[in-house]
Amino acid sequence: LFVSTCSEKTEVANRVSLELGNLQPSPPALRIFDAGVGDGTVLSRVMRAVHARFPTMPLYVVAKEISYEDVRLMLEKMADRLFEHPATVLVITNLYYAEAPWLTPRSATSAQGLIWKDVALAGNTAHGFAEQIGQLEGFLAENWRAGISPTTGNPLYTRPIILTLRREDHSFLLDPIMPRPGRVMADYDLVIASQPYRARASVEFKASKVVTPLVRALRPGGRLVGIHSHGHDPGIEIIDEVWPGEDPFKTDRYAILRQVKHELGAEARHYNFNASSDARSIFRYHMHTLPDEVSGPIGTSTLFAAWNAAIYVAQIEDVRLSEVVRDGRYLEATDRVLKKHGGLWFNDETYVISRRRV
Repeated sequence: LFVSTCSEKTEVANRVSLELGNLQPSPPALRIFDAGVGDGTVLSRVMRAVHARFPTMPLYVVAKEISYEDVRLMLEKMADRLFEHPATVLVITNLYYAEAPWLTPRSATSAQGLIWKDVALAGNTAHGFAEQIGQLEGFLAENWRAGISPTTGNPLYTRPIILTLRREDHSFLLDPIMPRPGRVMADYDLVIASQPYRARASVEFKASKVVTPLVRALRPGGRLVGIHSHGHDPGIEIIDEVWPGEDPFKTDRYAILRQVKHELGAEARHYNFNASSDARSIFRYHMHTLPDEVSGPIGTSTLFAAWNAAIYVAQIEDVRLSEVVRDGRYLEATDRVLKKHGGLWFNDETYVISRRRV
């Protein structure tokens, strides 16, 4: 519901695509890692932008995602990408951040249970590719399963999986960039790190478990674009009306960059850390509404959509939600904020970490 009613994915893709002009890929491929691909909306848009700028360059894309439903939705968007840009190797994995760039489980037990499936798509039409991708649903439903860590509450894969897709008619061209067990390079030109961690996680966790491993996977000249919620917007006003003093966005981009430098230690000298000014870093995205939806009495469906977006961005836990939805106060608070601002929007902030070429 959030993806369909708000423009965040579009704005994130636009922001990431701005970095394409700074890339200097080298043979045999331009290499992209999406650190939490979700339903694929951002990645598919970035891949379109990549094709526009590099229409004939082989493309190697690794997408990390632990959610079966998100993987299914993401794959639905890939038939058109493989049709327009046939020189594409697409890899989907549920490995952890410290494993996924290298497509290698860290523990021996996980490595022994690794499922590695290669799919060569026959034909040359988007329709045919979509039908063959759809046939993977049984494989995904059986194997793409996750649990929750009893100690950290973070999602855990049941079995590690690597799924590769390519066009059969381009197998000869793509052979040099196809990943194979024991032959995987983590030298990415672009790493997309959009909302890769929970807002309330500690800065130490965000840096050590998520961002730093991704930074180490950059090739010389490679760039990581980090994006997360910033707050200071009408969305957090709704939250504050229901839970006064609530502030889920305690870690800004400056804190992330400082902690990543600390984690890298002496290696940090090989990287540039760019927080940019607020004017360049912070961008706004909106909930889609018609002007007359918020100028007069606001319909219940619009209020529910706005409330859903606000609690989704603020990552409010279900147990806390159940306490406030028993009465209508949360909808009244949402109504007041939407009327005050004439709509609903949110702020994200970005940062870039790049690896020096020399």
